[in-house]
Amino acid sequence: MVQPDEERPAYLREEGHGAILTMNRPHAMHAANAAVSIAMHEAVDEFLADPQSRVGIATGAGEVR
Repeated sequence: MVQPDEERPAYLREEGHGAILTMNRPHAMHAANAAVSIAMHEAVDEFLADPQSRVGIATGAGEVR
C-alpha cells in the first residue's frame, strides 16, 4: 500500500475492506496529467489485486472551495 506523500500525484490508502484513492494536485484542481494518470492506474491495479478490498472511493486532497 502506497503511503500518502506530498510529492505523489495520487495514492491508495486501505480503510477496512475498502480503499481510498486520493488525487494529490489541489493546486491544479486535480486536473489529470500524465503523472496523475499513471499513479491512478497503478493504485486501481493495486486495489483490484487485493481480494479483501470491496469498495473503492476516489477523492481529492486539500480543502473544498
